[in-house]
Amino acid sequence: MEKTTYIYGIRAIIEAIESGKEISKVYLLKDGDGILMQQLKTVARKNNITTSFVPIEKLNHLAKGNHQGAVASISPIHFKDLESILEKIDMESKPLFLLLDGITDVRNFGAIIRTAECTGVDAIVISESGSAPVNAATVKTSVGAVFNIPICKVNHIKDAVFLMKAYGVQTAGANEKANNLIYDIELNQPMAIVMGSEEKGINPSTLKILDHIVKLPMYGDIASLNVSVACGAMLYETLRQRL
Repeated sequence: MEKTTYIYGIRAIIEAIESGKEISKVYLLKDGDGILMQQLKTVARKNNITTSFVPIEKLNHLAKGNHQGAVASISPIHFKDLESILEKIDMESKPLFLLLDGITDVRNFGAIIRTAECTGVDAIVISESGSAPVNAATVKTSVGAVFNIPICKVNHIKDAVFLMKAYGVQTAGANEKANNLIYDIELNQPMAIVMGSEEKGINPSTLKILDHIVKLPMYGDIASLNVSVACGAMLYETLRQRL
């Protein structure tokens, strides 16, 4: 398993961000203050880097040196550019993309990456903010699949949907209030499956612009599936139609 690399110290983190390092998350001391701390918060915000305000015990656990109230985790992967992938891919091969809107749990994220790799997904797309980081827990849960599939970041999942449409890729999002089942639509074509978080689902503004809104049949008393399980069911139906 890849271990998460941490860097600490306010100036060191600011320089790492400004030099283009893939920062997964910045941990800041609760009530931390000062000119440099404010500068770090501003740089992180401008670069859409997730920040978490934590007690000093958390920072002391992550970094053994003088962290100055700030620790950052560096992503073990290099994120890809979605448009570059779309430009190069052969649409005749009926590519399959997976767009994740607000998946924040690293274990769910890792499990989804693992299933996506097993079902031939060509690329996974997440948003810059509000997404689970790619860290050691993600790597472990994905069983290393995170290194075998391109992962792209966009400002907003809606941006990815518009790009998909521009390249002739159909989009289908999961929503429990949908009229159609996943089995009712044609998946044997260039396709992007969109999954939202368990709490909020797909952002309503994104849902409006999708080509298809679908659901899985539910017969039990529990209202919803775990998102990684639901995603697996949808990806395997896509694979079934393509076999």
